[in-house]
Amino acid sequence: MWVGGTTMSANIAASSRPHRSLATLGMTSRSLLNSPAVPDKTSYRDAGVNIDAQDEALREVRHIARGTFTPDVVSDIGLFGGLFRANFSGLESPILVSSTDGVGTKLRVAQAMKVHDTVGYDLVCHCVNDILVQGARPLFFLDYYATGRLRPKVMTDVVRGMARGCTENGCALIGGETAEMPGFYGDDDYDIAGFIVGVVDEKNLLDGKAVREGDILIGLPSAGLHTNGYSLARRIFFDQLGYDHQSVVPGIGKIGEALLQPHISYLKPLISLIEERAIHALAHITGGGLTDNIPRVLPDGLDAKIKLGSWPVPPLFRFLFEKGNIEREEMLRVFNMGIGMVMMVGADSIDRVTKHFAQIGQRYFFIGNIVKGSGRVTYDAPPAGFASWIE
Repeated sequence: MWVGGTTMSANIAASSRPHRSLATLGMTSRSLLNSPAVPDKTSYRDAGVNIDAQDEALREVRHIARGTFTPDVVSDIGLFGGLFRANFSGLESPILVSSTDGVGTKLRVAQAMKVHDTVGYDLVCHCVNDILVQGARPLFFLDYYATGRLRPKVMTDVVRGMARGCTENGCALIGGETAEMPGFYGDDDYDIAGFIVGVVDEKNLLDGKAVREGDILIGLPSAGLHTNGYSLARRIFFDQLGYDHQSVVPGIGKIGEALLQPHISYLKPLISLIEERAIHALAHITGGGLTDNIPRVLPDGLDAKIKLGSWPVPPLFRFLFEKGNIEREEMLRVFNMGIGMVMMVGADSIDRVTKHFAQIGQRYFFIGNIVKGSGRVTYDAPPAGFASWIE
């Protein structure tokens, strides 16, 4: 661990502390400390944990993380906990918003492509979006990195991606945990998780209560799968169709590169609209797709009616649908289908929203509306002959 708790070596020291004194076991601490060196003594490295490699990686990580610090970061890297000043000037009633997530088996693609900085970036953007949907700006971020054998360059590449995501979103990377776990992960395997804390003024809190019948659904485009549906996509591309990560598919390009497209952060195009209270609710389209994520912010008695064909579905999703022999309902529950964020906007705010998007060059699509119902998503298919992925 590089901040926020005990170090990896200290964890071992604490867990292996004997319940009885050394004297009880027939030796004294003095004899233990003064015993001569034994060539074949067992070390932590013999068990697969290389503290020297960890120290090498953490020196670079400290340098990377410091580059993300905001004025309210109080602590430097290396303490047992990250310190952040609760400076909420300008907010009438601040509420902290927190979230945690990972990037799933997108990591397998990164490992196969030997490209590791993008998944760290994805992790931050995913977490930023998860608190943005409640109106929050990010304050600070922490990460967890676990691996079978610590590869310093791989780890620092991952953290470098996190730092880039934090910097772009005005978020400080103030700590994390590094766990080398031989025998649990393969030597080149690693997993990452992120933890984020943000703040929203209570008057700007988005919790779905403002959603009304007649609200318009606006979809913001994704850059690909983002961080969900990779287990199914990998099964289709690599197990069923026999492609590899370097294979090139017309309209998609190199498969590995297409699958590593970044998870977009929607903070910059949306935060000013949130603070102007021009949005009734937001839904981050992650695992569960449109079908399962939009209901999380729907009040009882209302449905989201989505018009299929109202936005261009990217070729990657069309390919998976056609070649993978997946049912339409399954596609809509697994993948984002080209929509990474859904806004619920009152009719009286549509002009303000669309003018804002035109000014900043943000693409958007009108994809449906809110109607009376039972708190679920329903789909309208386009008329027969309409050019759509559904046909």
